[in-house]
Amino acid sequence: MKILRVIASMDPSNGGPCQGIRYSIPELEKLGVSNEVVCLDDPAAPFCSADPFPVQALGEGRGPWQYSGKLGPWLMQHLHRFDVVIVHGLWLYHSFAVNRALNHFKKLNHSCSPKLFIMPHGMLDPYFQRAAGRKIKALRNWLYWKLIEGNVVNGADGVLFTCEQELKLAQLPFRPYSPAKELNVGYGIAEPPKSSETILKAFYRLIPGLRNQKFLLFISRIHEKKGVDMLIEAYAEIWKRHLNPLDTHTAKPPLLVIAGPGLNSDFGKKIRNSAASIIPKNAVFFSGMLSGDEKWGAFYSCEAFILPSHQENFGIAVVEALGCGKPVLITDQINIYREIIRQEAGIIAKDNLAGTIKLLDDWISLSPREKTTMGDKAFDCFLKYFSLSQNARKLLSALQ
Repeated sequence: MKILRVIASMDPSNGGPCQGIRYSIPELEKLGVSNEVVCLDDPAAPFCSADPFPVQALGEGRGPWQYSGKLGPWLMQHLHRFDVVIVHGLWLYHSFAVNRALNHFKKLNHSCSPKLFIMPHGMLDPYFQRAAGRKIKALRNWLYWKLIEGNVVNGADGVLFTCEQELKLAQLPFRPYSPAKELNVGYGIAEPPKSSETILKAFYRLIPGLRNQKFLLFISRIHEKKGVDMLIEAYAEIWKRHLNPLDTHTAKPPLLVIAGPGLNSDFGKKIRNSAASIIPKNAVFFSGMLSGDEKWGAFYSCEAFILPSHQENFGIAVVEALGCGKPVLITDQINIYREIIRQEAGIIAKDNLAGTIKLLDDWISLSPREKTTMGDKAFDCFLKYFSLSQNARKLLSALQ
């Protein structure tokens, strides 16, 4: 089987979908499935030539819709080489272009048209239609669904979901919604590299003061949706209680590392200024985006991973933490939270300030043995639900 993946961008700083592609393709190759990616990135970008599979970068798309006049002709020239096309993500030009090209291709080549599958990566989550401050964008999405995206989704051979929760939520926000098939194919990542002194040193070189220190790790984009502002406020509250001489119950909090792209955005600057004004000095560290050994060193060095997100379709960083045997402190708005609960692999709370304080309080109150046990269960959770090999077989079965 030959699969074409179509995605707006393979830039790692854009988050999970492109990283999911990078994880899944090598495992599918082991099953005899070849993959190729076409994206709307600058072909000179370093990440476009760093992958072991073919990536066709057609140049950056224009405007907020990411329009590209090159994508349609490229598809018409190359669709005959593939058995399946998977569109990753919605609401941008690439999904419309694939649907239009395939419809035209079918008229010309009735017997050899590839199947089309859509992988929304959480972009059909009702959060985006209900969240405060998104009224105009929600109206835009509703109109776009009526005019374009509804035809793409409902006309595909199937829609691929990463977990059962995503599948259920996708049924809520738009009408008409009647895809030919809804397929929960799961999602997985390659097992992280084993901890080593080389990996740990890579991280400690970045933040030397953390060696032999206990800390919690946040890895994600520095964005309002990720709840990082609540995390700063909740963390400050825990410290305030600890430093209050009348409070004899609140233990000293672990340090906090906040890693991810976006520190130089207006929101990122606001977060750093807030942390500096309400949190004791040298209690919180901002590292920027981590990758390679630095990232894995951060995971293996931390006590636990924390992500108080308002919406997370899958949360690759959550699964990476589980794969490193680290408990995860997350909200019930991260769609894989049910799997975490089943395996007792972390702590779950609401996506508000009180919930974020509860995540911190509940973690701090655990004994060292309880924390170790939860870490063991975290790795068991990874093996049971998020093993890349079993999810690759599940995806292949669905496509066949």
